[in-house]
Amino acid sequence: MSTATAVRALAARAPALLHETQFRRYWTGQTVSLFGDEVTYLAVPLAAVLVLHTGPTGMGWLRFAGLLPALLFSLHGGVWADRRGRRRQAMIAADLGRAALMASVPLAYALGVLTFAQLCVVVFAVGTLAVAFDVCNATLFVSLVDRESYVTGSSLVSGSRAFSFMAGPSAGGLLVQLLAAPLALLVDAASYVVSAWQLARIAPEEPPAVPRGRGRLTEGLRFVGRSALLRPMLACVATINLFNFAFSTLVVLYAVDGLGLNTGTLGLVIGAGALGGLLGSVISGRIVRAIGIGPALTLGAVAFPAPLVLVPMAGGPKPLVLTAFFAAEFAAGLGVMLLDITADTLKAAVIPNALRSRVSGAFRMVNYGVRPLGALGGGLLGSAIGLRPALWAVTVAAALGALWLLPSPIPRLRHLPKPEESLQPEQPEQPARPV
Repeated sequence: MSTATAVRALAARAPALLHETQFRRYWTGQTVSLFGDEVTYLAVPLAAVLVLHTGPTGMGWLRFAGLLPALLFSLHGGVWADRRGRRRQAMIAADLGRAALMASVPLAYALGVLTFAQLCVVVFAVGTLAVAFDVCNATLFVSLVDRESYVTGSSLVSGSRAFSFMAGPSAGGLLVQLLAAPLALLVDAASYVVSAWQLARIAPEEPPAVPRGRGRLTEGLRFVGRSALLRPMLACVATINLFNFAFSTLVVLYAVDGLGLNTGTLGLVIGAGALGGLLGSVISGRIVRAIGIGPALTLGAVAFPAPLVLVPMAGGPKPLVLTAFFAAEFAAGLGVMLLDITADTLKAAVIPNALRSRVSGAFRMVNYGVRPLGALGGGLLGSAIGLRPALWAVTVAAALGALWLLPSPIPRLRHLPKPEESLQPEQPEQPARPV
């Protein structure tokens, strides 16, 4: 078979969405940008450690600076996006702003003026622009994808994310070794430029801007509170995120100091999680078709955190420990993709276009806002009761997050509902009793 024939055969088997020019350009930009983000995820802390000789406290502040914008700006960002309209243009501006910020680090390094304060400012500003990009992205996605293709579209984007988890850190490590940690950030800067270029080449019909009015800031939160589907789903994923970030704070220290794993082996274990995520992005659509969107989401809410219990359970001979670690990371990677894809699909289906950015901002504020709290709480818990008992506590607590779903309609939801079908009627105000 010739190369051209093989390429044509492969293209014929690609999902139908990738044959649509606008979505293909959008997905290409997302894929490149996600890969660049994973390079940065490794290169920024390495720049802090290797170039600026930052200690544990400084690393904690650096991570906190990157996570804080989601808590501070998501709610207001959603209101701004819905009020402004022209979300694609805002996403292009956010991409170009992030590219300039990332490029400032290698430039300062080359000039010999790079400081820890600059790194903190850069990750905070990049995180702020990421909020603006993401709250707009929720609306742009449904402007490009038909309702019947939400699962496929979410699977393709999540598959790109899983691939970036697997390939990005390895590429980042190689770039840091060949160049220097700050110079590796040029890859992420370039990826944002590619994303902006691809967004500039599409022109979907977006929902109109929402006029100014009272109560706009809390409308997203009120919609989530009234939704019989979004409210328990947010409680579930926020609980899992809270304790999963506590887990991620402790697990590297436990693996290296407690179990004696070397960094190379630990990298392979993390790669197993990315491989599981890639598989999860491929099979999630089949699972949804087989058992329904609600049962698949519920399954993902269990299949993501529950396997991580194997980590504190691991003990005995090193092969047994490694097997437990690999199994935990692989199964959790598969589970998180199933949870992410079904949750994103359900949000796309039930959030009305007029509220999409505000609801996405409210959802993001809670779901991402718990992450720095989890990271901080995990460190404090590990110091108080020890690494292994703390890992037992946070992994079991994360697995219990699925209990939020059980009283809701989600476990019995076979098909995608419409926005009005998820809402509970607002309770009328009770008249004051006569005195």
